[in-house]
Amino acid sequence: MDVAIIGAGASGLMAASFADDSNNIILFDHNEKIGKKIYITGKGRCNITNNCEVEELIENMNTNKYFCYSPFYDFTNKQVIKFFNENGLKTKVERGNRVFPVSDKSSDVIKTFSKVLSKRNVDIHLNEEVKKIFKSDKFYLTTTKGEYSFDKLIIACGGKSYPNTGSDGSIYSQIEKLGHTINKMKPGLSAVILKEDVSELEGISLKNVGLKCYVHGKKIFDQLGEMIFTRKGISGPLVLTLSSILSNKTGDIKITIDLKPGLDDDKLDAKLLREFKENANKSIENAINGLTIKRLILPILRYSNIPSQKKVNEITKTERENLRRTLKSLEYTYSCNEKLEYAIISVGGVDVKEIDPSTMESKLVKNLYFCGEVIDVDGFTGGFNLQFAFSTGYLAGINI
Repeated sequence: MDVAIIGAGASGLMAASFADDSNNIILFDHNEKIGKKIYITGKGRCNITNNCEVEELIENMNTNKYFCYSPFYDFTNKQVIKFFNENGLKTKVERGNRVFPVSDKSSDVIKTFSKVLSKRNVDIHLNEEVKKIFKSDKFYLTTTKGEYSFDKLIIACGGKSYPNTGSDGSIYSQIEKLGHTINKMKPGLSAVILKEDVSELEGISLKNVGLKCYVHGKKIFDQLGEMIFTRKGISGPLVLTLSSILSNKTGDIKITIDLKPGLDDDKLDAKLLREFKENANKSIENAINGLTIKRLILPILRYSNIPSQKKVNEITKTERENLRRTLKSLEYTYSCNEKLEYAIISVGGVDVKEIDPSTMESKLVKNLYFCGEVIDVDGFTGGFNLQFAFSTGYLAGINI
């Protein structure tokens, strides 16, 4: 039987690793090497999966999480780790149960797949883009280098984020011609653009801060962690998670930063009073040096409506309360997520209602399978999206 896999990313590579090798398997990718997007995941370290319970894996999926039950239970995170370990890749577990190669090199994940596919004699066609798909008795593919026919087809072409890695959505029109619905593509796990000008704060990195988000006054997000200011907004682990949640939100959206999450209002007020007492003759700008990062002091004072050179012994109770509120709730207004091409993943894709979650086979076209980011499922940071790619790739592979 002839089998085609379109896309040599995480899901396509896993599908090729488990497809019955008595078949003639051809793996197509229009990049010059396999796993190009894997190279940049986890800042080049590749967060393979998350070593949590399966139910927690599911809870960390943002869109269509119910679709993930079969994939995550049929090929668990423990099985993903075992697959890599048995094929020579040593792994380690870090903070937040994130799993990485011991080497901290995403290239070693690619080398592991290369070794597996070589043993299985998978025919890899690089620098070959699939331009057209036609289905009659078989699947007929037209590529930049020729024409082929296949009995079964796995589409693992990724989403539309980071198009220079190959996941540019170019095959989506062909999927629609096969009868499938493509839900609108939006940026997920991206930086957030704010309406306020924060360019003066660009590069400021904050650790152990609280990030909250309110939509029309209702709190939808409240987490502790790390973030960083960009030229137009904010980014970092906390913000990436928030951005996926906001991908489908509109209206009045406020984001607040708690610079002192370890102190409640009363304790922070007591701390301010101590600082004021010890620095009574100093300017407020110099007196609160120990409370936060130096570059944040002037913006914080502006938000609090306190002149930076005002002497501490002249600060009113109202001004002190304003300062406390600002330290606990530095407020900004959400504008939008960063552009899709700069997002880590895309939200949207092939409608899950048209795919059997236990096999990854299309409910509309026999012998057609989908896996990975091309499906309208996305997760938060921490290895959850790669786990989805590996689990659905595995199911597509074993079920052809």
